[in-house]
Amino acid sequence: MQARRASRELAFILFSQFDKKITNYSKENLDDIILKSVRILSDSASDDLKKSLGTLIDMKNRIDDYEAEHDTNLNRPLDAANIPVPMPSTQDVKTKIDEMIEVAEKAILALEIAEFTTLESQSEVQNYAVKIAQTFQKNHEEIDDIIKNYSTGWDIDRLVKMDKDILRIALSELLYIKETPMKVVVDEALELAKKYSTDDSASFINGVLAKVIVDKGIK
Repeated sequence: MQARRASRELAFILFSQFDKKITNYSKENLDDIILKSVRILSDSASDDLKKSLGTLIDMKNRIDDYEAEHDTNLNRPLDAANIPVPMPSTQDVKTKIDEMIEVAEKAILALEIAEFTTLESQSEVQNYAVKIAQTFQKNHEEIDDIIKNYSTGWDIDRLVKMDKDILRIALSELLYIKETPMKVVVDEALELAKKYSTDDSASFINGVLAKVIVDKGIK
């Protein structure tokens, strides 16, 4: 995982933890929240991996039972090993495997972010996440006004908070930090939306960012 990608995901989790006005948080507050966020990620990853393991065990038991109860094996001596038998349908197994792959990928990503953040050599991850938060602190009124003005037909106060936070992170980078190519910022904002928000979020966020990029001449 790239360090900046880890920083954006960490910043998103950081934003989600805010329970008071953004400008009320000091650098020390942000660092403390990041540590709590890393613990949340690690705990979530552990829970996801346990679920995945449980699903794997359940699948194996179901396959073992199906194999043992198949006519081919019912007629074998009791002390003989079961013979592998064909499955009647692969769809159920494929669906379960797809679910486990998705869970495993999320868990691995969470653990990578946690590792990036805790390794001294990777402190840039935490520093950049804090930089995004501090940039938004300084420019929160302007950024939220932009979101409001470009969210045609949407009430900013009623927008899904996750969508607002993703836009806040992306606009902080695009308009003020300006260290990352525009396409990378947009693509990763959409990835965050697909992972954490609603089905319509990615298209909404893409529409807002596209209009801001054109109007502001961002390249």
